[in-house]
Amino acid sequence: MNKQFLSTSVALLLCLGCAAQKNTAEKFSESINKANAYKHLSVLASDEYEGRETGKKGAWMAADYIRDYFKSLGLTAPVNGSYFQPIDMVTYNLSGMKLSVNGQAKEYGKDFVVSSSTVTLGGFNFNASDIVFAGYGLDQQGYNDFAGIDVAGKVVLIFGSGDPTIKGGPAVPADRASRRKMIAAQQGKIQYLAEHKALAVIQIDPNLDHMTEEMKANYSGIGQPSLKNAENTAKMQSSKTVASIRVSTATANEILKTAGTTVAALQEKITASVKPASQTVKVSVTGSASKKEVKVRAENVLGFLEGSDPALKDEILVVTGHYDHIGLTTSGTDKVNNGADDDGSGTTGVLMIADAFVKAKKAGKGPKRSILFMTVVGEEKGLLGSEWYSEHPVFPLAKTITDLNIDMIGRVDEAHKDNPEYIYIIGSDMLSSDLNAVGIKANDDNIRMNLDMKYNNRTDPNQFYYRSDHYNFAKHGIPVIFYFSGVHEDYHQPGDEVGKINFDLLSKRAQLVYYTAWELANGAKRPVVDKNDDGTPKK
Repeated sequence: MNKQFLSTSVALLLCLGCAAQKNTAEKFSESINKANAYKHLSVLASDEYEGRETGKKGAWMAADYIRDYFKSLGLTAPVNGSYFQPIDMVTYNLSGMKLSVNGQAKEYGKDFVVSSSTVTLGGFNFNASDIVFAGYGLDQQGYNDFAGIDVAGKVVLIFGSGDPTIKGGPAVPADRASRRKMIAAQQGKIQYLAEHKALAVIQIDPNLDHMTEEMKANYSGIGQPSLKNAENTAKMQSSKTVASIRVSTATANEILKTAGTTVAALQEKITASVKPASQTVKVSVTGSASKKEVKVRAENVLGFLEGSDPALKDEILVVTGHYDHIGLTTSGTDKVNNGADDDGSGTTGVLMIADAFVKAKKAGKGPKRSILFMTVVGEEKGLLGSEWYSEHPVFPLAKTITDLNIDMIGRVDEAHKDNPEYIYIIGSDMLSSDLNAVGIKANDDNIRMNLDMKYNNRTDPNQFYYRSDHYNFAKHGIPVIFYFSGVHEDYHQPGDEVGKINFDLLSKRAQLVYYTAWELANGAKRPVVDKNDDGTPKK
């Protein structure tokens, strides 16, 4: 046979094969459309779901909806026969917060609040006949509020913020270097008092003079959810802290009354002289609070589609989005942070992509590799759901080839208002040149959308690379792509509603993820990790 003819024939066959593969992928992408997007998102981002806050009713409703949809598609329940991966998540909640001055009970949320993070498990209870006023609570070169004072076993009263040694006095300074110095000093106060075995610290906080409902909610005593894992347990056991109560100016003046002085007088004296005015104040002060661990119901929702190739089906492609949001707000007339874009849009994308691949498999065109469709919880609490999965993977991380993470794909940001056919791509080339090439090719062959790489670096001040669930795969050396349409005026606001979603763009962006997933699930080789964590070539 003629050699040139043979080469031409092979090239033609390869080309026809690529075209057939593209036509197949395109056929099953049709269910990723604005009608299906609206069907899902109008439920997940409805007021009934109350903003889907982790550990609350709305998030449980969303988890149930996603589970039921995965089940209706026929996806496998991969967690011991369940679609739910339970997460060992807890909060550390306060109760019984009390403070009295000279026998007069103070009102919680008005006269005082307690900082939950500074209270050890079990709580605190003190009864003091005198307290130590220690100015700004600073121990630094040239200025020491604690000189000559033994705070062990004492209740210590300090100003909650400020540094009289910084130009401008106790107010927050304008220059960056001075601000850094002040912040470092504030962070060191609690640690100093804990290390020197103070019984408790009372911080004077002028913000309490004008308490809003939102501020009261922040001091409700209900702690933020956290994972109950070895790292957090060790951190809690080793942390040096002391019970901290924050009081209003009026409450502080009541404490200082027997010393014949006031908050304003002491601030003026210290600022003018730049010398401490520490002293013992004879006053009866009692305080108490209980702190206990409370289990939080939280689960990732997983649906598994087994690959069709016996040699490749043990390799897993993961497609993620987070279904939680930030819940209800205490201010304004609209109390529901619906989270239509953040991240109802990404969750909707995951559901539609799952539908497309299931239809392909039923038609005998299923992916060669297996795909795990996973919607995670706790993203808004610190990427907790994806962290839990990365620590307790249902499928080996070594067999996980890529995570395609979808977080906010339903709006247009200010930078693209005149050219809305775009998507930010983050992380695609951080660990793998192969993955980056696959993502670009999938777009060029099918969608031809502007792939904006503006945030695709670790030095971007927004730090988006570290702020969504893909990062908990990337830190384990798994290549990732994060799909993101940017922030907008309704970010983390009640205005993030279904009516403001661009469903045409949502669907088109989800199709891009689908086509990229198709290439990855059917490619001859998995993306090679050829870069170190800092982005430099891997040796």
